[in-house]
Amino acid sequence: MPVLKGRAAEDRRRAEVEKKMRLVLRAAARAGAGVIADEAKDRVTSKAVREGVRIGRATDRDEKIAVRITVEEGWARSLGAWLEWGTEGHFITDDQAASGGRTARRVNYLDTQAAREGRAGPGATLVINGKPVGTTVWHPGASPHPWLRPARDIKAREAVTAAQAVINARVRRTGIIIPAEEE
Repeated sequence: MPVLKGRAAEDRRRAEVEKKMRLVLRAAARAGAGVIADEAKDRVTSKAVREGVRIGRATDRDEKIAVRITVEEGWARSLGAWLEWGTEGHFITDDQAASGGRTARRVNYLDTQAAREGRAGPGATLVINGKPVGTTVWHPGASPHPWLRPARDIKAREAVTAAQAVINARVRRTGIIIPAEEE
């Protein structure tokens, strides 16, 4: 009667293939995102946004691996959204109901601190060149200057090519190569 040897080792090796392929695909997704993020940095007009562009961790949900390109929280993220989508015209006010009797400087400080902590501040005021410009000001809005969406559209093929290069470098006939820092 024939006897199979090494079956347990082969079963373990097969079980590892899916795990290793997910690591390879995550690395490939990050490589593709890097191409798009570089183009986005070249296209954006704000230094703060450019320096705040980040590539997130690859996530694995619903049989899809995705990477998010974001801007770090705070002023750079707000500015990035305003540049990408533009803003509608709006009033900006510093009335006593909004400020609670605080000075414009104190309101600005508290709003900044609240934003860093992820909560709402006491109110807002508009200060231009260090001087309050009034209790209520009309801001006409800003035109959009898209930088992230065009980067994605323009560099889509190049991103796929970069992802494919990672896959080709790591998947061999002899096995799947995973760098030690990714295991």
